[in-house]
Amino acid sequence: MTQAPTPTADTVRRLVRSLLNESTGRNAGRAGGPDVRPVGEDHEHTWWVGTQQVLRLAPDRDASARRRRELRLRDLVRPHVPVTVPVSVAHGDWAPGLAYTLDTVVPGGTADEHDVSAVGEADLAGLLGGLRAVPVRQAEALGVPRTAPRSLDALRRMAVQAAERLATADEFDAARLHLTPPGAAQLAAQHGTAVLTHHGLIGEHVVVSADGRVRGVLDWTEAALGDPAEDIAGLAVAVGSPAAVRAATLAGYGPRPCLRGLWLARCDTVLRLAGHLEGRAPGSLTLLRSRLRRAWEPILLERVTDFKDEDDTPP
Repeated sequence: MTQAPTPTADTVRRLVRSLLNESTGRNAGRAGGPDVRPVGEDHEHTWWVGTQQVLRLAPDRDASARRRRELRLRDLVRPHVPVTVPVSVAHGDWAPGLAYTLDTVVPGGTADEHDVSAVGEADLAGLLGGLRAVPVRQAEALGVPRTAPRSLDALRRMAVQAAERLATADEFDAARLHLTPPGAAQLAAQHGTAVLTHHGLIGEHVVVSADGRVRGVLDWTEAALGDPAEDIAGLAVAVGSPAAVRAATLAGYGPRPCLRGLWLARCDTVLRLAGHLEGRAPGSLTLLRSRLRRAWEPILLERVTDFKDEDDTPP
């Protein structure tokens, strides 16, 4: 397999200059080209273009396929959700078979930088409810894949071992992971509940303004048809468990998917922090600790233990 080229500032500047020339019909790059700079050290394929646009370069063919599907998916999602879904002003290939999208920047910070207000929780509820309303068949026709629900019990078993290692490192109280096998079984995903999920609602993908409103959601390349608890779990890590559960409840989800999402998030954050400390997972230690703290914030709903015959199937 031919190795993909590494994008440089000159690569990006030439690409953007050609796009500007195409849009204006004249030599827009005569003064040296646009101001371009990488978004960050961990995002070598994502570049700011001035202050109003962001250029995302797919590093391989699989990512290119997801990036092209994302263009169509965002158009499908946009009418259903109350937050901004990025708009692409240009797209194509930046290298043979490797896609790019030039998107308009969604103004605001991230959920890692700003707390979500009560009104922001209503924005998140609108997001979850809107995703629930997207016709599954239409998303599937765009090539959005179906994903099977994860086994919470299998995840719990791995997390228990990781929690013990974190306890040894004085990073976590392993006794907090009190989810039992019967409890995990009770929180198994229910049949017939598959919806469109963003499947990547980490803090950097949730755009939050200084007043706590949720203004947009970025990067829809990992979207899948599957377990709605995955997005609840993502929000628990991004904005904290209480806010995530309140938003999901406001969106019409009952205790079962809310608690399932909560425990998915808790087990995931324990495993990721342990993996990082053991040298098996990348990322910022400070950020991983912060995400674990958010996921483990207590909520009153944890006292609910009897789900009876509750129906959480989307209408």
